[in-house]
Amino acid sequence: MWVLSGCGLSSNHYLLIDQSLAAHDARRADAIMAQAESEYGPRNRLLYSMDRGMTLHLAGEYMQSNVQLESAAQEVERLYTRTIRTETAAFLTNDNVLPYEGDPYEHVMINIIKALNYAAMGQLMEAVVEARQIDHRLNVLSDTAKEKDGYREDAFARYLTGVLYEATGDLNNAFIAYRKAYDIYDATKMWARTPMPPMLRADLLRTTDALHMTTEFEEYKRLFPDTHWMPRADQQNLAQVVVIGYNGRAPRKEDAFLDIPISLSALQLVLLNRGVIHASNRQERRVADSVLYGLNGRLVRVALPKLILQKTQVVHETVTLVPRGGEPISATSELVYNGTALAERSLSDRLPGITTKALARAAVKFAAAEAATRGSQHAVNKGDAPWVGLLVGLLAHGLAVASESADTRSWRTLPDEIQISRLWVPPGEYESRIQAMVRGNGMPQVDAPRPLVLRAGQTLFVIERVML
Repeated sequence: MWVLSGCGLSSNHYLLIDQSLAAHDARRADAIMAQAESEYGPRNRLLYSMDRGMTLHLAGEYMQSNVQLESAAQEVERLYTRTIRTETAAFLTNDNVLPYEGDPYEHVMINIIKALNYAAMGQLMEAVVEARQIDHRLNVLSDTAKEKDGYREDAFARYLTGVLYEATGDLNNAFIAYRKAYDIYDATKMWARTPMPPMLRADLLRTTDALHMTTEFEEYKRLFPDTHWMPRADQQNLAQVVVIGYNGRAPRKEDAFLDIPISLSALQLVLLNRGVIHASNRQERRVADSVLYGLNGRLVRVALPKLILQKTQVVHETVTLVPRGGEPISATSELVYNGTALAERSLSDRLPGITTKALARAAVKFAAAEAATRGSQHAVNKGDAPWVGLLVGLLAHGLAVASESADTRSWRTLPDEIQISRLWVPPGEYESRIQAMVRGNGMPQVDAPRPLVLRAGQTLFVIERVML
């Protein structure tokens, strides 16, 4: 007989982390995440390393963040193998008893955050090492992905590697990355819901001009006649500021229950139950369902994951650099990553397999419950068989219903969207001011000013988190 287990993670610590980040207290958010480590347990080792790596990243603890994310990368590799015993337990209960493996886009994001950690520390050569890891991971994914029109490439990852290559003077690899990003944004625009960033057009013009790639340069000039761009030669004595804006919250997952009646009385019970039961929370509702459906015994429950969207209200960010003397220099951020779209696509690609497995698991649970009920009736006197069968049926079928749960785990400390601003300015002392513009009549969110000291030829990365 199966047991109730693997009911998933509590959302309480995520709620507290969101509140801390909304209050611009990333260190408190990381402290909350650290305290929740025991709640994750060994099955969620990868998820904890990713979540903790992100909160450390936002808290500015970049080296510690990379320690966690490197652990996550190693766990991804380790989880390619899995024991038959664990798979069997999952088949008799639910997939929450399996180690969390993560989605492919989450695996790529591990290397992206690692690269940004190095970049934020000014260690651009180390960031380029991670850029090469991103290249390798995406190349393998492209070769092995089953869905030809699914998540096989990552436009933002390719674009970021281009920025890093160019910042270290590797124009050849920068151009290759920019061109790949351009192709991917164009190929995935329907489902990724991320338009071509205008700055990418300027990047292609700048790098092909600097590399004397006349044919490509002329083609891009023809394609982008209205694009304003600065030749690389004019940037040699300037400093570059790259602002990475994380906006909103990644979508979360919840159970979506499909109750399948296999008798007319079970159908009537399902319809009545949906209209009569008014539990104060989801757990109470599940307990009530388990009792009612266990008593009836002619019903199968299937749990599938569904996404709960948490779209950001940020339209864009205005980044202004104010020098000690002279006119302020401003830029508007551009969308480069839509995490909600990636999560939707990933779940859509996996849902047929998840559904098939859930249906098979529900059938096995039902058959086991029926066998337990009949076996108990045969094991007692005929006079006791009806009430013993009723009791065992209630327990067996009730447990089958109660143990059904979808795998609702995901990397929830990621943002909904990522936007990037790039500014080239003369070297000197500046004060950065970042203002997030929100939809509707919402008040703009203004970040605290930051002092910046910029050198000629330097590329400085700034991380910004907005919870709206």
